[in-house]
Amino acid sequence: MPTYTSFVDLTTREIQNAQELASVWGDIQSDLEEQGIDIHHSYAMLGPHDFVVTFEAADRDEAFTTAVALHRHGLDCETVPVLETADFAHIVDER
Repeated sequence: MPTYTSFVDLTTREIQNAQELASVWGDIQSDLEEQGIDIHHSYAMLGPHDFVVTFEAADRDEAFTTAVALHRHGLDCETVPVLETADFAHIVDER
């Protein structure tokens, strides 16, 4: 199954405290799991984005569903397909 990464920003949602953020993230995870999205990892991060989420989706349409779910909760995101380094090396070796 293809793997995707979303870089998530809180810019359109006002979060009052860490507990509220944890609650919102729990709601998002529930929504995604109900849609069959397998979340691999989620991390808070320093830098231009607030969070990074890595997940598997059956196809591009399902990945779009994830982005819509994040937007529905007031979060902005940029979602990109990703490959494990070993898979990338295999593709490059074949060329």
